[in-house]
Amino acid sequence: MRLRFHCQNRIGILRDIVAHFADYGLNVARGEVGGEHGNAIYLHVPNLLNAQLATLKPELEQVPGVFGVRRVSLMPSERRHLELDALLSSLTDPVMSIDMEGHLVAANRAASQLLGVRIDEVPGLSLDRYLPDLDLPELIRRSNARVNGLRIHLRDATFLADIAPLHREHHDDVASLAGAVVTLHSVDRIGERIYQVQRQEFRGFEAMFSASPRLAALINEARRMAPLDAPLLIFGETGTGKEVLARACHLASRRGQAPFMALNCAGLPESMAETELFGYAPGAFDGARPEGKLGLLELTAGGTIFLDEVGEMSPRLQAKLLRFLQDGGFRRVGSDEETYLDVRVICATQQDLLALCQSGLFRQDLYHRLNVLSLNVPPLRDCLDGIEPMARHFLDRASRQIGCPLPSLSPAALARMMTYHWPGNVRQLENVLFQAASLCEAGVIEPSHLRLPDSGVAPGLDGIDLDGSLGDILAEVERRVLSALYPEHPSSRQLAKRLGVSHTTIANKLNRHGIGQER
Repeated sequence: MRLRFHCQNRIGILRDIVAHFADYGLNVARGEVGGEHGNAIYLHVPNLLNAQLATLKPELEQVPGVFGVRRVSLMPSERRHLELDALLSSLTDPVMSIDMEGHLVAANRAASQLLGVRIDEVPGLSLDRYLPDLDLPELIRRSNARVNGLRIHLRDATFLADIAPLHREHHDDVASLAGAVVTLHSVDRIGERIYQVQRQEFRGFEAMFSASPRLAALINEARRMAPLDAPLLIFGETGTGKEVLARACHLASRRGQAPFMALNCAGLPESMAETELFGYAPGAFDGARPEGKLGLLELTAGGTIFLDEVGEMSPRLQAKLLRFLQDGGFRRVGSDEETYLDVRVICATQQDLLALCQSGLFRQDLYHRLNVLSLNVPPLRDCLDGIEPMARHFLDRASRQIGCPLPSLSPAALARMMTYHWPGNVRQLENVLFQAASLCEAGVIEPSHLRLPDSGVAPGLDGIDLDGSLGDILAEVERRVLSALYPEHPSSRQLAKRLGVSHTTIANKLNRHGIGQER
């Protein structure tokens, strides 16, 4: 039977309690002190019967400092042990405890399966049997601190080991090493773990706007290319959503549940970009981590790597990327070991790669390797027919984040957006509307809430009076467009063909605005 005594923390109280059991010839097998301030004593009395407890309890509660006695199912150490066992059993990663002689003390089920032994056979096993080239106790003594990401090979598999040293205190309060807890992470699953942590939401094709015919055509084209396991090259200006499109293609492919990693090649020094993408071997250079580092390619094994601004890559990186695209192999920085992976490569750029090839700044063979499949993301100024639903979506999201009522768009504000050049494209639109939602107090977004630099006004559209109704503003925009195009297409039929509308529609509009009547 196990008992819990709620009591005062005083000298001699345990002796006074145990004396009562001795009077009845009962042996106390084990005792523990618990509680936040040592105000609980737990005793394990194996042969204590219920009838004896009923007699003893009043006597025990008369011991000075004892406030209550009750039965418990487990001692604190037993509960901790069971909870730890349950926790370790639930972990899919192998976890082992070792002593400073290199022997295993305990392990979870995943570790025993990895070692090929029953869990009750684990205690006493020597690590030298499995890691003959690594002296873990010596590593623990040398570092005397936590070690993360140590690359080890065990039973024909590669792991990254996290090693947490265990300390014990001597009577003089000097801590000494008692061993360590070793957790093994499979290299094949590290990328998946990071991907699950990093992603905030799945953004597939359903999250992309198709209100504009050009965007709808792009999405339909991307849907057909997404399942194809070939390199994809995405062209588009800054802020057009190239990474969103790349992620959507990844999610719609057979790799959709595997990692998606992104690297922006712009602005990174060559050495940093190389180690980020390909990783480095242990001790590859001064300041390198002693256990080395996995690159994004290895973390993306089985998934998709997205290389943004690929036109900014150095010649050395271009050569390494070309080699990987050719045979799936590469070498980490400072290593002679070949690593082969199955990773789909999606690249993006806002530059004219063909022009860079002609000027010798980009490898032509790499260009052709990357340009197996290609998509061109149109700028926002070419998709203004879909800007209203896009704006309402961004305002809805902004109001939810800010915690304010959903504002509406005034006709003048919508007209202002329709006549803006949007050099930052969709990203700029989202940021401008987030700021507008935070500035708006009357529940209606007006032009004054749209913080748009004047440099973004499209040529030929500045100077439009935005004080009228939406119909008046759009009529003026329509008049300017027709006036600008009519000299190049001097008939209603030619102009109708140019704008993709009927001859009757254009004829009516030309007549309404008085354009071409002198003819």
